[in-house]
Amino acid sequence: MLAAVLSVLVLTVTGLGWHSVDQLVAGIERIGNLGLGGDKADGATDILMVGIDSRTDAHGNSLTADELAMLHAGDDGEGGLNTDTIVLIRVPNDGSSATAISIPRDSYVDIPGVGMGKINSAYGVTKATTQQKLIDKGTDPAAADRQSTDAGRQALVKTVANLTGITVDHYAEVGLLGFVLLTDAVGGVEVCLNNPVDEPLSGADFPAGEQKLDGAHALSFVRQRHQLPRGDVDRIVRQQVYMAQLVHQVLSAKTLTSPSRLKDLSDAVGRTVVLDDGWDVIGFLHELQDLSGGQVKFETIPVKDLNGWTENGESVVRVDPAAVHKYVAKAVGDAPSEGGVDPFTVTVDVYNASGTAGLAAQAAQALAAKGFRTGTVDNWIGGPIQSSRVLAASGGDAKARAVAQALGGLPVMAESGLPEGAVRVVLATDYAGPGSATGSATFDFSGSSTTATPVPPAPPIDAGTNGPKCVN
Repeated sequence: MLAAVLSVLVLTVTGLGWHSVDQLVAGIERIGNLGLGGDKADGATDILMVGIDSRTDAHGNSLTADELAMLHAGDDGEGGLNTDTIVLIRVPNDGSSATAISIPRDSYVDIPGVGMGKINSAYGVTKATTQQKLIDKGTDPAAADRQSTDAGRQALVKTVANLTGITVDHYAEVGLLGFVLLTDAVGGVEVCLNNPVDEPLSGADFPAGEQKLDGAHALSFVRQRHQLPRGDVDRIVRQQVYMAQLVHQVLSAKTLTSPSRLKDLSDAVGRTVVLDDGWDVIGFLHELQDLSGGQVKFETIPVKDLNGWTENGESVVRVDPAAVHKYVAKAVGDAPSEGGVDPFTVTVDVYNASGTAGLAAQAAQALAAKGFRTGTVDNWIGGPIQSSRVLAASGGDAKARAVAQALGGLPVMAESGLPEGAVRVVLATDYAGPGSATGSATFDFSGSSTTATPVPPAPPIDAGTNGPKCVN
């Protein structure tokens, strides 16, 4: 969605000139205090775009009853401030291309200050708990609402940064209404379905094949996740093909031929988009002249288990943060943080100091699945170990760091007496990475299988292609 918004702004420059863009940007709601990176020292601008399930517009005005009905808001039992679309967009400093990486809304991750939970709850849960604490302290309700909203956004920014390894420079928020208004502003978006669908919770009722959807129907198209073969992942694919086609249609010359069309686009951006107040949007637009060539690709992080369950019986999507870090680094063109070590060249000894039977064997098996060679697997007979770690002759050993990343980011410690190149893993009671009870999923949706359902990343979707891509 943000890629489409950026394209709208870039093309508005062409159609209306910088003065009009300045007026448009001035009308966008701005927010601060988000704990953003705000620089481009890593060679790119990294933007977190979230689609929020909100009953207000970007300026806090309540949506009308007709708009709420059109949005099917809350039909699937989820209201409040869930962030149902989470996309990290990287734009290199030369502005010639953009990579949009989607994160499944049900990804089970570590939320700062909360603990493990679905990533789409980071914003809402943090806001709710912070707001209640402030009110209990006697804070004015209006001030408590503002401060807790800041806290919710900060928690989401930190959660995404921890999961992907990318520092977020800028933040953009788009409400559900944005899908509708932007779609209608370009005259509808073309999509293509492999099969007909009729799913009342989202309002999705479409035949198979190519078709053009207006705003309300486009929202149903991107919101459906029930009755899809891969649930949240297929929903993300829907969102990506929608965004790719929206960008493609915005980039077409036809969009700029009508002043009323441009005004609709501007109004849609002004009413539905929220940006951080440290973002020099005008300066950023100067860097995006080549983006009009359609150089936008859409990716999705790898999923370890699509059909995971927590101990409390909650359905979640399991992800491996180390695998996500590696995938994101590759997707955005960064060198792997472990220095490009080939796992096949690394033999790992794994020791269990936790008292949990079989933990070392399970972790060793998880490492083997990633390509590492298995050495000694045994119980730890040294002194008490309070925290898990990877041991090597040097704390900077590249092979040890690769193993540490594969196990969820364990610390690497130097151990005197270990030969150069040797890697030893010691697992304590705090271990929650691959092979642990919390680091691997055990059931599918029906509860009839103990086999995890991994979903490998699909080929990227390119906004520069002609015609809609057919999807589930």
